[in-house]
Amino acid sequence: MNARESSKFKAQSSKSRSRGRSSVVSRKSSVTRTTDDGSRTTGKARYVMIGGFLGAGKTTAVARLAQSLTERGLRVGLITNDQGNGLVDTAMLRSRGFATEEIPGGCFCCRFNSLVEAAQRLTEATRPDVFIAEPVGSCTDLVATVSYPLRRIYGEQFFIAPLSVLVDPIRALRVFGVESGGKFSEKVLYIYRKQLEEADLIVINKTDLLDPQRLAGVRRTLQGQFSNAEVLNISARHRVGLENWFERITNHQQSARTAMPVDYETYADGEALLGWLNATVQISGRKDFDANDVLKALAGGIQQRLRAAESEIAHLKMTFSPDEGLGDIAVINLVRSDFVPELSQTLEDRVHSGQLIVNLRAEAAPEVLRAALQRAVEALAVPKSGLTGRIEHVENFRPGKPQPTHRLVTA
Repeated sequence: MNARESSKFKAQSSKSRSRGRSSVVSRKSSVTRTTDDGSRTTGKARYVMIGGFLGAGKTTAVARLAQSLTERGLRVGLITNDQGNGLVDTAMLRSRGFATEEIPGGCFCCRFNSLVEAAQRLTEATRPDVFIAEPVGSCTDLVATVSYPLRRIYGEQFFIAPLSVLVDPIRALRVFGVESGGKFSEKVLYIYRKQLEEADLIVINKTDLLDPQRLAGVRRTLQGQFSNAEVLNISARHRVGLENWFERITNHQQSARTAMPVDYETYADGEALLGWLNATVQISGRKDFDANDVLKALAGGIQQRLRAAESEIAHLKMTFSPDEGLGDIAVINLVRSDFVPELSQTLEDRVHSGQLIVNLRAEAAPEVLRAALQRAVEALAVPKSGLTGRIEHVENFRPGKPQPTHRLVTA
């Protein structure tokens, strides 16, 4: 911590100690608004963090919230985060016209100064009223390492919204033993449970995938194990239940309470079990082709090879950007090894060539992920298809041990 930050800690320490333990969300505070002449009605912007395990649907939810705030006349800045470089999330959000900064190379907790710098760049460019931050899906301990330091050091600049943690309900049913199906090793699940433990709002996403009885089972399980959080139901894709959730994160502040304990050795072991792969692939055809079909074929090929290796997929995300395009992209997601790859954005016209961005996270050795991608690309480029695929860049690794810039047990 530098001298300036240290002085702010000391200046605000008595105020922080006076805050007792309170309920999940504290008093209401209005969202900062920007007037027609560009001036703010208050000196603070709102900082919203939307966490959750890999594949929970965070990016879709972030886009829905950003759209809703924009329609209300608010300026929005988005901050994405990843262990590696070249994010599908960033490409997707920018393709929808949102001002987006990317923080690669580590979680927000370990890149705290970069997070603040990203907010400053967005402030200089667009003066956001609301910042929405999407942390790495394998990251936890966000309250102690991000929310509380922001409040303590930069409290004059931000309202801190309650922490939302999104949940894929089918993954939750498997993690908590309600239903059978593929899941992760116990140390990976330690991270999953810790994410829920620190949540102010547990947001069950993708409710359209469950019948009422199964959804009720998920709610009972989460409410029973994480009683400090409020549990909400939404379907970000189908815009169901969003108003209720948005009201809580835009009109309330995060309450001060003692941060949860975290075993950083177990946390590090859990992250190290997850293989990480980011890649770019150039795809060309002898004649125009359907990029949506190419994405489905590649996703299916990678899925088949990882299932054969008994590797549980946490999230496979890919975008295809046509070389001759005007910003439109196709996007595909796969969130479990036994699920079906789904296109969330499509291209209407056939294309001649373009760049594929691949983000793959699974419980597997990094070299297994790389081999699966390589073979899927090779299988795509058979003579009959007229396609060629060339991997231009690839990074595959296991995340290192988290080393937070700050960690505060109280706000």
